Amino acid sequence: MTAPPALPKFLQQLILAVLMVCSLLIWLDNTVLSITLETLADPVRGLGASPAELQWATGAYTLVFATLMFTAGALGDSFGHRNVLAVGLVVFGAASIWAACAGDAGQLIAARAAMGVGAALIMPANFAILLWTFTGPGRATAIAISSTSTGVGMAAGPVLAGVLLSHFWWGSVFLVNVPIVVVALAGIVLLVPNFRSSTVRPLDPAGILLSISGLAALTYGLIRAGQVDDWSRWDVWAPIATGLVLLAVFVLVELRVKQPSFDPRLLAQRVFGGGNASMALLLFSVAAVTFYNAFYMQGALGFSPMKAGLANVPTAVGAVVGAPLGARLVRRWSLRPVAVPALAVAAFAMGAVGFLDLHTPLVWIEIVLLVQGLSVGMVLAPVTGALISSLPLEQSGAGSAVTNTARQAGSVIGIAVGGTIMSIAYRGAIEPSLSDVPGALQDSVRVSAEQARHVAATLDRLALTQAADHAFIHSMHVGAVWIMLIALVATAVLVFALRPVGRLTGSAQESDDGQGSGGSVAGVAPRTESDNQSTHSGADL
Repeated sequence: MTAPPALPKFLQQLILAVLMVCSLLIWLDNTVLSITLETLADPVRGLGASPAELQWATGAYTLVFATLMFTAGALGDSFGHRNVLAVGLVVFGAASIWAACAGDAGQLIAARAAMGVGAALIMPANFAILLWTFTGPGRATAIAISSTSTGVGMAAGPVLAGVLLSHFWWGSVFLVNVPIVVVALAGIVLLVPNFRSSTVRPLDPAGILLSISGLAALTYGLIRAGQVDDWSRWDVWAPIATGLVLLAVFVLVELRVKQPSFDPRLLAQRVFGGGNASMALLLFSVAAVTFYNAFYMQGALGFSPMKAGLANVPTAVGAVVGAPLGARLVRRWSLRPVAVPALAVAAFAMGAVGFLDLHTPLVWIEIVLLVQGLSVGMVLAPVTGALISSLPLEQSGAGSAVTNTARQAGSVIGIAVGGTIMSIAYRGAIEPSLSDVPGALQDSVRVSAEQARHVAATLDRLALTQAADHAFIHSMHVGAVWIMLIALVATAVLVFALRPVGRLTGSAQESDDGQGSGGSVAGVAPRTESDNQSTHSGADL
């Protein structure tokens, strides 16, 4: 990659603002959907979607996003990153309109998959344009500023969803994407140069097919297990086994390609590979606990969409505060003593969901959510910067693709596994309460607590509503234990990835504000002077 010509500072700032709007769009959509799940499950106000259908509505987006993202980077090299970003926005906007008009859960799932295509085109192009626009120490600052759009999206999404669902039908939460797309497109056309690499990476149709089919088969098998509550059935274990085999073949195929879009060799590096594995497990846990929280707030506690949206704000506030706080602490103490304890706290905060019930005061729920957001924010931002900066600049695009793909894959599997655990535990807990329910309605009650409440309202059975609420709380408690254990495994993996190896030589790099970086990332040798001129140290992020 050759160094791009320097752009005027004012133009750089405007481009950064446009890129933040594009990033905001993706994060806003994720958080908006989490508040909408309970409404979509309602047979009257929504689509009457089952837990499995809601898992697919959430997971289809993430699955396509994860598996197309590394190929989108190659498209940017061929056709220009601005062009790919613009196409991604158009696809995302059109798919949002489709999702808003969906007449059933199947159409919604298809529309969400199409939105995943748009997001996959947006994210790598967004990051590539940022790298081309900023050079030297300013790049690290731009990455840090850009990451704040994540927190803004997380904070605004739930509240916006609550407002829309309180006054309009559920499809309005998808239509809100359209004006944001229009604003972002205008900025791209007017301000952003069409950067492209001098070295064009080939497309990877085999990788696309193997990764999508492998993740889809694995996800189907995991979700199917929750539907039938039987891991020994062929339609459960066969898709899971097929998915694992296809993903293994995908890795082997990518290893044989000279210029792979997804480079598994990068994962062999202890810091980069172990750090990404840890963050994928963390995103697994975050996705699962977020899926539970959507039904806990509005279903079990009976919060309105607006109240549920406001109740989720502490998570976003924690993430917004945690990212810069983590960066400051890393400058002072280095990455390992900051990220590892923060990740352990995140694990226990997710496990604390196991103590929440139908009568927990709201203030305790808010404290748990605040700690979750704060601790996750303190981990994700510094570790992300460190992982990307541990690679040479010419590998930053490939490293970004691997990092984002691993995390999105962790999220989609987290939704599948978390939802399956919830379904199995709920079904076991609700079974003793079905004796007085007419046989024709028992299957509906077994599907989910939302369906059970609808049946209870139809039959005027308050006891069935209470039984459904308690069965859901039981399933949430079971899930919280497993989520906590996964997050603790993520902590152990991060300890391994960041363990010190030998004595590092070289002077500490200076951060943007002139203070010392507090040491290099554990296990990563300091860059040469020429490297320092192009990319800032990950320890300073």
